[in-house]
Amino acid sequence: MAIDDLLDEHEQSERVRSWLRNNGAGLIGGVALGLAVIFGWQWWQKDRQQSSEQANQAYETAVASISGTDLKKAEASVASLNGKQGVYADLAALRLAKAQVDGGQRDAAIATLRAIKPDPALQPVVQQRLARLLIDAGKHDEAIKLVGDAKDSASLVIRGDALAAAGKQAEARDAYTRALTGLDVASPLRRLVELKLADVGGTPPKSGDSV
Repeated sequence: MAIDDLLDEHEQSERVRSWLRNNGAGLIGGVALGLAVIFGWQWWQKDRQQSSEQANQAYETAVASISGTDLKKAEASVASLNGKQGVYADLAALRLAKAQVDGGQRDAAIATLRAIKPDPALQPVVQQRLARLLIDAGKHDEAIKLVGDAKDSASLVIRGDALAAAGKQAEARDAYTRALTGLDVASPLRRLVELKLADVGGTPPKSGDSV
């Protein structure tokens, strides 16, 4: 091997050593950071899976208690989920409220539904069920306020029911009429809304007529 080649290899190795001295700490730090991200992601995934399994188990326990005859015990079981199990807590509370209504405990069901801080996807369901119970309890104004300016047919029907119960027939007719615009002709709910509309002095549109 020529002496020039030896000098070139020595010079290259020195350059590598120099680069490592100047950049070694950053290189090691980057590798360490990369490993931390990988292990952190794996830990997060595992923790998330464990949390989901725990939430599901807690939900199943709550549902089992709701299926029993001791609703007080069921209330305590559902309350233990609040603030910790997300949508599982909401679903358990909805089932508890139904059990309370079936058991003649309307006011307890209202309290259960009021306590829910629902996932956005479940919020309309919670509000509609609560509004119906409020109507049954004679709290018409609260029910009307709860459904607010919702434009979906289900909410408009509830609004109509609350207005009709409050003796505001003209406003009830308007709510039922608007509800019909969002219902298919073949919808089972449509016939019921037409009956409600007729009951408050309205005239249901004939088949094929625009509402």
